Amino acid sequence: MMGVRMDKWLWAARFFKTRSLAARACEIGRISCRGQAVKAAREVRAGDFLDVRNDSGEYRIEVLAVSDMRGPAAVAQMLYRETEASRELRRKAAEERKLNFEAPREGRPSKRDRREMDRVRGR
Repeated sequence: MMGVRMDKWLWAARFFKTRSLAARACEIGRISCRGQAVKAAREVRAGDFLDVRNDSGEYRIEVLAVSDMRGPAAVAQMLYRETEASRELRRKAAEERKLNFEAPREGRPSKRDRREMDRVRGR
């Protein structure tokens, strides 16, 4: 197999839950190869470097193998290798999210709490 459609490969590599979500990500420019946005029909080949942005973060990956079949997560992880710089950036982003975490309040917010939330959000 020489190449596979971008949306099919992203789905098979488990970056997106459905192929239509992968195609939509390509359509709105969340997937790029060599700094250029790619379309869903573009073929992915081994050796390509991709920048993938999805709900779980931003990835800079090297394509190691191509597959158009979605398999177990362990098999999907063998299709690509994430760069060290990408891992480090995602780790830092996770630490930032932990630091900015706000504990949930008990029950519904009071009027005072709501006004405070509006003030913080800039409304």
